[in-house]
Amino acid sequence: MDQTGASVGSQDSLRWLEEHGDALYAYALPRVRHPEVAEDLVQDTLLAALTSTSSFEGRSAYRTWLLGILKHKLIDHLRKTIRQRPVTDLTDDFRDTFFTKDGHWKEAAPSWDSEPDALLERQEFREALSACMAKMPSRMAQLFWLREAEDVQTETLCKELEITPTNAWTLLHRARLSLRRCLNENWFKAGDR
Repeated sequence: MDQTGASVGSQDSLRWLEEHGDALYAYALPRVRHPEVAEDLVQDTLLAALTSTSSFEGRSAYRTWLLGILKHKLIDHLRKTIRQRPVTDLTDDFRDTFFTKDGHWKEAAPSWDSEPDALLERQEFREALSACMAKMPSRMAQLFWLREAEDVQTETLCKELEITPTNAWTLLHRARLSLRRCLNENWFKAGDR
């Protein structure tokens, strides 16, 4: 305890919330899409950090350490939501939308005018991608984001989420098709970018 009667851990938690809370919340919100859930995940992250402060070795910045904890909390949240709701098909029949009866693509994928990393630097594309991700079922979007943007390996996702590789690949395939359709309509066909 310090002179004010507050425990040192409590001070750490308040300092972390003040210094890193906004960044943690900004990281969580687009991944879970619900402000209350994002707030809960940030709170869970700070509590977990508080209880494991002794394991922090200082090899990274506090924010990096806290983001690592938050990533684990996000995976836990996704695991819980996957168990609670059955996988639903998207409303579009992707086979008819994208493929011919013999299984070939109806249209070639549009060409990217630059490298994908460079495209992600463009604000307009990030907004289009975000809008397309918002149209996807939440669990599918979360799984896709963890795999593709956070580079969590599929094997790790399957283990952590307790789903089969077939389920993971099916969800990822549907997510990619959904994004392709949406980006075709809202980015590539919206004019030369």
